[in-house]
Parts: sequence; C-alpha cells; structure tokens
Amino acid sequence: MNASPAASDALTALLAFWHEAGVEDCYEAAPVDRTRETAPPPRAPRPASAPPQTTGTVTPLRPAPSSMGATEALADAVARARAAARTADSLESLTDAIRAFDGCPLSGMGARQAVVWRGEATAPVMIVGEGPGAEEDARGLPFVGKAGQLLDRMLKAAGLDGRVMITNTVFWRPPGNRTPAADEQAVCAPFVARALELVKPKLVLTVGAAAARAVLHTTEGITRLRGKWGEWHLAEGGVSAPVMPTLHPAFLLRQPQAKAMVWADLLELAVRLDGDDSKSPH
Repeated sequence: MNASPAASDALTALLAFWHEAGVEDCYEAAPVDRTRETAPPPRAPRPASAPPQTTGTVTPLRPAPSSMGATEALADAVARARAAARTADSLESLTDAIRAFDGCPLSGMGARQAVVWRGEATAPVMIVGEGPGAEEDARGLPFVGKAGQLLDRMLKAAGLDGRVMITNTVFWRPPGNRTPAADEQAVCAPFVARALELVKPKLVLTVGAAAARAVLHTTEGITRLRGKWGEWHLAEGGVSAPVMPTLHPAFLLRQPQAKAMVWADLLELAVRLDGDDSKSPH
C-alpha cells in the first residue's frame, strides 16, 4: 500500500511517540495490511519427513564461556565492571577503565570506540542519555550529532551552558542505533554510578525512556516520568542526587511541538539549581 508523504511522516511521528512512551512490543511478527479483506494464503503441507519445528536462537557475537549460563555471565561482567570502576579516581581514569573493559556485549558488535563523557568534570548538573549514535561513535563524544546540537542550544537558552557533564547509560553504539538492552545497561551501570560519585552533581537530567528507567530503576514510560523529580541513590557509598527525567532531543527533532515540555523541564531544573546555589555559603 502506497502512502502519501504526509501520511508517511504522520506514521513515523506516531511510531516515535509510542517508542518514547515505552511501547516496545508489537502484536505481529510481520506487518499486516488491515485495509485489504483477503484471506491468508493456504499453508503448504509439511513433508512427512520434515523434522519438528524448534524455537530459533540467536548466537551472540561474543558468547559467554560454556561453563557459564547467561545469568552467571551477566553477574560476572557486572562484578568485573564494578571492580574496574572502583579503581578510577577521576573521569580521565574512569574513561581509561571503560576503554579497557570488554565485558559489555556492545563493545564487540561493531562500535568503533567507547564514548564516555564531555563537558565539565565538576559540573553541578549531570546529564545521562541512552547510548551513542553514529556521529558519537565516529567522534568519540556523546551528544554531538543533530540531537546533541539541539540539546546544547536548549541548555544555553536555559542558562545551563558550561554547567553540565554529559554521558550515557552505555558507552558503545548499539547496532542500528537501537535502544540499549537492560543487560547492556546493567554491565555499564557501575561505571555510570562511579561517574556520579566523581562528579558529585547537585542535579541529574535523564533524557529518553531508557535512561530514566536505568537511573530510576523503574518500568514506567517516559510520558509518565517526565517533569517529575525522582531520586538516584547508590547503594554503595550513600551518594544520591535528585533526578529530572525528560524527553530525548532526538524525539524533538521528529516532534518539534514537544519542545515546550522539555523547555519547561529545563527551566524547572535551572530554577532549582540556582536556588541551591543561592543557599550555598560564600
């Protein structure tokens, strides 16, 4: 079925909105044209000698040792990431530890390099996104593509320019720019937590559903979370920070009318930050 350019744009925008709202599943394995009332083609008879069907499996590019199950392999990778993160006493040494780490499956799925952080090492605001895209993978810095440029402009307009440190929940580009999986985020989480300990921000801004879920340990969609303050609390060390979830700037490129919501979130964050600064002793 051929759709007009306007209809295609509307469908693309709707799918993007559903993705940001947390809709991650579909009802069919393949698209079905519901506008055509045609019966499905008859199934070909199965040969008598055909073997019984089995559930297919996907072989990872970097398989776990045969002596480990998936759960054990994940736990081992998280433990190694935690040990490596503890050795870092600065963002520079944390970056080195991440680049040397091979426990995240994404590092073996075609990413060019680890993309760790940019901004101010002692910034009062820490921004956590989902994962690097193509431009970030090429340049080795987070949020430098079109979405990052939009974020920078909005931060500057809100008076937050030069007051942020930006990172992601994972440090390697997921294939096809897909959303990072929960286990991929779990392996990188000790490094993200160590960044929080090192930067010691007053406030945290998460952008996108996957980032909000990883930081706040929730399954809620971004439309329910955005604009509402949460708390990022680390079990080890007792470090915590208030968290403001908002929409991802890549979503704003597809849905410009949603900029008003993100703008409101940024202004509220800036007001709270300036209020905290005014209470600090001089």
